[in-house]
Amino acid sequence: MFKQLWAIKHPHASHEAADGLGLQRALGPWGLTALGIGAVIGGGIFVITGQAAADHAGPAIILSFVLAAVCCAFCAMAYAEFAAMVPVSGSAYTYTYATFGELAAWFIGWMLVLEYSVSASAVAVSWTGYFLSLLEHFGLHLPAAFVNAPLDGKLQPTGSIANLPAAGIVLLLTWLCYVGIRKSSAMNMAMVILKTGLILLVIAVGWKYVDTANWHPFIPSNEGPGKYGMEGVLRGAAMVFFAYIGFEAVSVAAQESHRPQRDLPIGMILSLVICTVLYIAMAAVMTGLVPYTLLGTNEPVVTAVGAHPQLAWLRVVVEVGALIGLSSVVLVMIIGQPRIFMIIARDGLLPSIFTRIHPKYRTPHINTVITGVGIALLAAVFPLDVLGELTSMGTLIAFAVVCAGVLILRRTHPELPRPFRMPAAWLICTAGVLSCLALLSAMRLHNWMLMGMWTLVGLVIYFGYGYRHSRLRDGR
Repeated sequence: MFKQLWAIKHPHASHEAADGLGLQRALGPWGLTALGIGAVIGGGIFVITGQAAADHAGPAIILSFVLAAVCCAFCAMAYAEFAAMVPVSGSAYTYTYATFGELAAWFIGWMLVLEYSVSASAVAVSWTGYFLSLLEHFGLHLPAAFVNAPLDGKLQPTGSIANLPAAGIVLLLTWLCYVGIRKSSAMNMAMVILKTGLILLVIAVGWKYVDTANWHPFIPSNEGPGKYGMEGVLRGAAMVFFAYIGFEAVSVAAQESHRPQRDLPIGMILSLVICTVLYIAMAAVMTGLVPYTLLGTNEPVVTAVGAHPQLAWLRVVVEVGALIGLSSVVLVMIIGQPRIFMIIARDGLLPSIFTRIHPKYRTPHINTVITGVGIALLAAVFPLDVLGELTSMGTLIAFAVVCAGVLILRRTHPELPRPFRMPAAWLICTAGVLSCLALLSAMRLHNWMLMGMWTLVGLVIYFGYGYRHSRLRDGR
């Protein structure tokens, strides 16, 4: 029994098993880059930036973004090497199977379910806030019972029925993913171009009204644990690190890429660079337009531009941009999660129904429907703070394992071709693991308790089904 738990699936086996999945290869380097940008730019630039500045770093949120980007770059390099070497869907799950064995792979796959599904639900809940703000410009107001979660942060009833706008946008985007990667990719590309253009517009126009006095002091004096000072900058970096979550979604689309060995590293690294530049520029403009203490709202960009009468017209533009940005994040997550289910089922750890491909659209349609309905239910029932609790932990664990996996695979399979080989691997991967562990150490105790419950559910599924049906166990 114990031997199977740590059984390793050779990277070539992952590649060969994936060849028969039948997914449509429709993505080039620009499509993959847009996929990464679509996943990354969303909640971070429209929500987290302001809260991190107001509560932790002040104007030095700019420095926090730089530190977070460096940490994220370590992980991106590891993902890029793995994705080029093992260009199959499954992301960190596939990479873990090739290095740490079946049980660890299942655990990471279960963490990815957490990242994609729960984070998509959280973003959908944020989408509702901007949607309601936009409706107010037209004098429209929806009943509170149908736009708020029926549970609060302590899981107590609120009197509301459901967050229907959040569930509705999820179901609409699920339909796009159902009818094909080409259609959903084209939709994502359009949303990425539009929202990036709107962000650049805000940066260009807002820069003229920046008051540099708002940047002083750049690092405010320490006012308590994690609030301002260098400790606040580091806490801010830990917070905005999660604004970069999503770039690894590029690797999930490996089997739908024209030339994965070349295109995947380009897509991941280029999307990370573009997003970092946009984040830093937007953070500089926001903290320059208003005092950083005013940015701790759910709509910090609206707060920043709304403080200047000359920029009043930008408010609607920002709200539209936020809706587009958040929609593209949900879209990419709905694209990614079904493909992770599919590759796990291909290994026998989930029922074979999860491997089915639609005969016309060539998409994992059953997985897409299950994913979309599940995300919609979460978004309709739970508030933002509950949904966001576990997402970051699952992601950081996956990132750390991938960084460690690169080093292990270099020792166990040095003969494998590596179209993209990261320089100074020991230094970069070690830094990546340590960075992730440092951020995990800052998590609160009750988050670890929730993570333990989630892990327990995953173990029940694995030992109840996956262990007995593993293709690796059967020698298939």
